[in-house]
Amino acid sequence: MASSSSSSSSWELWFFLLLSLFFSLGDSLTCSSRKFSNNNLYSHCSDLSSLSAFIHWTYDSSNSSLSVAFVAKPSTSAGWIAWAVNPTSTGMAGSQALVAYLQGGVPVVKTYNVASYDSVKPSKLSFEVWDATAVFSGGELMIFAKLKVPEAATAVNQVWQVGPSVDGTDLGVHEFKPPNLNAKGTLGLSGGGTNSASSGGKIDSRTMRKNIHGVLNAVSWGLLFPIGIVIARYLRVFPSADPAWFYLHISCQISAYAIGTAGWATGLKLGSESEGYVVYDHRNIGIALFSMASLQMLALFLRPKKEHKYRLYWNIYHHSIGYSILILSIINVFKGFNVLSPAHKWKLAYVVAIAVVGGVAVVLEAVTWLVVFKRKPST
Repeated sequence: MASSSSSSSSWELWFFLLLSLFFSLGDSLTCSSRKFSNNNLYSHCSDLSSLSAFIHWTYDSSNSSLSVAFVAKPSTSAGWIAWAVNPTSTGMAGSQALVAYLQGGVPVVKTYNVASYDSVKPSKLSFEVWDATAVFSGGELMIFAKLKVPEAATAVNQVWQVGPSVDGTDLGVHEFKPPNLNAKGTLGLSGGGTNSASSGGKIDSRTMRKNIHGVLNAVSWGLLFPIGIVIARYLRVFPSADPAWFYLHISCQISAYAIGTAGWATGLKLGSESEGYVVYDHRNIGIALFSMASLQMLALFLRPKKEHKYRLYWNIYHHSIGYSILILSIINVFKGFNVLSPAHKWKLAYVVAIAVVGGVAVVLEAVTWLVVFKRKPST
């Protein structure tokens, strides 16, 4: 009994040690565990939503000044980091940036006016900045600065970024992956953390449109079109399913086209708002899909009768475009997943759904061929 009790206590001790180690490691990855070599102390800090960046800040309402420390790792050893305030909007264009990089091995801070996506130049900022310094340690760059904010302001729009290189004062273009595109938010001056969308933690309208675009296209091109093709290919083999299969097929395809058109239009709107960022493969496949689907809708009105001499050519046209849509739509849904980088569960849900459709198609393929072979040659 004593041995059993001792063994139990030993396991409990090891459990609590491992638990303590886990929490200490987790805490080391957060802003609250950061200690700066210049001994600067700040009232608030937050782990930013992307690019593994951190922000520390103190707001002095008596003189409307904001002291910040921004910490991030450049995308390459010769790269740069930037933290900016946008006085007019929530994106990069119009932001006033503090940029840090190594110049001859020495960390420096420069101020840049990001007038537009094509104009990023060293310049004085639209607000007063002082005590701006940079520190390089452990592969990370840190920006320390104080700046003037509008009187009675409760929050500022912030943007942050990391880039690969610096040539003189020209900054190498950063990547346009979701973590880079989502590196923006609202900084509450008196604390309360930051969020990557708007105050209150709500999803901003652009992110909402991205999500809507993804859902509409996954449902239409990625599921309804394949299901409509399965219905047409296999149910028409059974005489008892005629003409029900036809009405099911066109109902599915027309619904898919209507939903897909809404998703396509949303994609065009997102593209027009993303100056300087184009996902060429995803965009071009999307345009091709919409064009071919429009031809399929036209085929519904040009469909000759079964005994018509041109019916064979119509069948070739209709089937070849239909199967092309099937292949390209699934490819483009996965390309869309790569662009949006949604939670893994959404990609898994689509994979399961399309796998079920594929599995049903395989079973029906075998069944319908058996039915055909068992029929008399005359039929």
